[in-house]
Amino acid sequence: MKKILYIFSAFFIFFSLTANAQFSPYFKNYSIADYNAGNQNWGLSKTDSSQLFVANNKGLLTFDGIKWKLTEMPNKTTVRSVLYKDEKIYVGSYEEFGYWQKDNKGILKYTSLSSLIKGQSFHDEEFWQIIEWDNAIIFRSFFNIYIYEDGKIDIIHPPSTTISCHLVNNQFYVATLKDGIFKLEDRKLLPFIFDNVLNEKKVNFIIPYQNNKLLIGTALHGCFVYEKGKLTPWQTPINTTLKEYQLNSFSENDSYFIFGTIQNGVYLTDRTGQIKFQVNKENGLLNNTVLGQIVTNDGKLWLGLNSGIVKVDLSSNLVFYNDSSGKLGAVYDIINYNNTTYVGSNTGLYYLDKKNKLQFIPNSQGQVWDLKEIEGQLFCGHNNGTYLVENKKLKLISTQAGGWVIKKVPEHQNTYVQGTYVGLVSYKKMDNHWQIKHLGETTNPFRFLVFEDESTAWAAHAYKGLYRIKFDDTYDNILSIQNYNNKGLSSEYNVRVYKIKNDICFKTNEGWQKYEALKDSIIESPMLNNEFGNDTYIISEENENVLSLKKENAIELRSFDSKSYQMIVTDKYFKNRLVIGYENISNFKDNQLALSLNDGFLIADKSKKTANEIPLKPIIDNFSVNSKTLTLNGFNKEDFTYKSNISIDLTVPGTSNHFYEYAIDTIEPIKWNKIEKERLELSNLTEGLYTIYFRSNNNFKIPSEVTSVYFNVNPPWYRAKTGLLLYVLLGLMIAAVFYLLHKRKIAKEQRLLQLDLEEKQAIILKEKSIENEKQLISIRNDALKNEIKLKSKQLANNAMSLVKKNETLTSLKREFVLNRNSFDSHLYQKLLKKIDGSLGQKDEWKIFEYNFNQVHEDFFKELKKEFPKLTHKDLKLCAYIKMNILTKEIAPLMNISERGVETHRYRLKKKLDLDKEDLQTFLKNY
Repeated sequence: MKKILYIFSAFFIFFSLTANAQFSPYFKNYSIADYNAGNQNWGLSKTDSSQLFVANNKGLLTFDGIKWKLTEMPNKTTVRSVLYKDEKIYVGSYEEFGYWQKDNKGILKYTSLSSLIKGQSFHDEEFWQIIEWDNAIIFRSFFNIYIYEDGKIDIIHPPSTTISCHLVNNQFYVATLKDGIFKLEDRKLLPFIFDNVLNEKKVNFIIPYQNNKLLIGTALHGCFVYEKGKLTPWQTPINTTLKEYQLNSFSENDSYFIFGTIQNGVYLTDRTGQIKFQVNKENGLLNNTVLGQIVTNDGKLWLGLNSGIVKVDLSSNLVFYNDSSGKLGAVYDIINYNNTTYVGSNTGLYYLDKKNKLQFIPNSQGQVWDLKEIEGQLFCGHNNGTYLVENKKLKLISTQAGGWVIKKVPEHQNTYVQGTYVGLVSYKKMDNHWQIKHLGETTNPFRFLVFEDESTAWAAHAYKGLYRIKFDDTYDNILSIQNYNNKGLSSEYNVRVYKIKNDICFKTNEGWQKYEALKDSIIESPMLNNEFGNDTYIISEENENVLSLKKENAIELRSFDSKSYQMIVTDKYFKNRLVIGYENISNFKDNQLALSLNDGFLIADKSKKTANEIPLKPIIDNFSVNSKTLTLNGFNKEDFTYKSNISIDLTVPGTSNHFYEYAIDTIEPIKWNKIEKERLELSNLTEGLYTIYFRSNNNFKIPSEVTSVYFNVNPPWYRAKTGLLLYVLLGLMIAAVFYLLHKRKIAKEQRLLQLDLEEKQAIILKEKSIENEKQLISIRNDALKNEIKLKSKQLANNAMSLVKKNETLTSLKREFVLNRNSFDSHLYQKLLKKIDGSLGQKDEWKIFEYNFNQVHEDFFKELKKEFPKLTHKDLKLCAYIKMNILTKEIAPLMNISERGVETHRYRLKKKLDLDKEDLQTFLKNY
């Protein structure tokens, strides 16, 4: 029992490592997220320029190669069928059919045709098919056939459920569920094929077949050949498959019959029914249920799926092998050995069986770097070492880890050198056995290895630069290894070494270089930089007549010696699928090359060139100014307002892998700018005449013809006629205002001048009055001064008089004293007393003081206020001094001697706190 379980487990493990994948043409999936509509896509149609229209659950889908656009039906129903004819897009929906057509603004407008039928109720009819025939458009439901021609609709009622309609050699056939196939003639159904074989069978297609035969396909019972009134099963391999997976749709081109199934995607066969390709979910198709299909005139097959839309490129010379299971991983090398395809990846080594199913080779798990046929044997350079592949099994021959690259030694039979993780290893075949030896000297890992001659090789390390290696004659030892990083190498990182036309060439991060033997140094290679490009490197095998170059957006295949052969594979075929840094193109078989990819590989047929797709001239799809849509034939004739915002939508029907550019006509050299998201938006346009050029371009800088638009932007209103008129009116108004203001200003100035004059006159009068008053005051002051002088003179005279009187009295007294004996003593005393009473009388002083104050106002008062200690005698002396009376004259007035006056003056200065200042000068201030 355990043995049975073990066998079963091994069997299960083996098949779990078997990946289901198939060869297929290139196809591109468009998911719901891409086209943003319903999941189911029932029918497809195309224009002459291959613009696509799709009948979708949500409405009508249009696709111009770059952008999708959904247009919903007026009643929001599902579109079941679609047909493009003469600028009209006919659609069939639920209880409704009609057509869409663009108006003069480029906007699709719907016209209902079912409304032409008066008194007809549809009773849940849906229109599943639309066919053009003899200038008529025919709409088919399961119940009736509606023929639209010359603005009228005729109705045909088949005897049972109408399954399909077909146009064969301009004959119109109607297939029913129970009553066979009819031919439509003169609006009547005539029986054509009635055979029990077709009873209760759904006929999907009827096409002309070999020698006036008809090929009829049914949903669940395969295909039949109709010849001379008899139906016989179509004896081909595809027939059994169609019965199993349910045929649902059919199309054809010159090379293929294309069968769409409900359960297993689409099959492409030749015209004898031999299966060439299958595209299904296992090799990357979004969904296995094909609802509709169409082949466009540019060789593209479009599939409407139960969830998504797919474009299959039937015109390409590229074939893909895709593993959607993820088991294969990143592919590093492919080889066809003994009619078996071997695939080396990061998960191990695989081979393709007779059904092209991927089979895992046991014990090969791990990184496979290199597959190469040497001396009739298949070498597998592996992470664990190097193996021989024999009978789909591995045989370890070298334990040196990481067999990166192996090269034959020139001029030496059966001798090879391999670059590994641990350095260089030699292989020699002796008596049908391989002798392997590590060559020592270096343990550096070498991924790139090229022989300069039979004894010299160049090896490149990923991060440590470049080495030149000399071997001995037997290739048992390395004689010398020289680092060439300092010999002119522009960069030590990512160095790749090649032998091109007998020159040793290097690709570094900085560009291409080559070895100059005469100088023993590395120099720049302008020729290779110009020919290939600084960022381009070779990914093909050595000594091939076709060189494979990895460019930024493509892989270019060209002849080694000339450009007589050239093929370009754009990155749309392998975007995000290359094994970055380890890109590899291998010789597959015959004229085929294999490009390694993640989860698969690509086969390119060198015998078939792929023409570079030249983008078509772009078309203006919508022109809006300030959010207002203009007519497409009228925008060149309109003038736009200043600071307008314009929006221009572009389309190029049927072209893919392109982008749009625009340029504005200026006096400078024209400059093309890329347009993002197929819409050009220009804001705040200034005035002037504009010419805008549009073109399509692709990754190879191949531009299309130019589309141009012309329009004029008016100047702003303030620089236009309206502004000019407004300026004139405004100028006149301003002039009038200035005139009135000027007039008012003049009147105001006159008033101000009058007031100023009056004010000045008043000031002058006031000044005159003040001057007169000053003069009067001056006159009064002069008079007062004169009066003071006069009074001073009078005081002086009075003082002199007093002096003289006192002198006289003193003299008399002296005489009396001298002659006292001559007088009676009583008389003497009486006279002497009168004389003494007259000398220095107080009343005389009061009179003097009063008169002095009249002349010198408040002299004594101010002097007493400042110097309160002054005596009455001191004040007298101050008055006499101020009056400028001499000392000798003061003495009699004060009845003292002159010396006494001097003494009194000295004491007075002390009281007045005067040192050097003259007493008379001080007293003048009072």
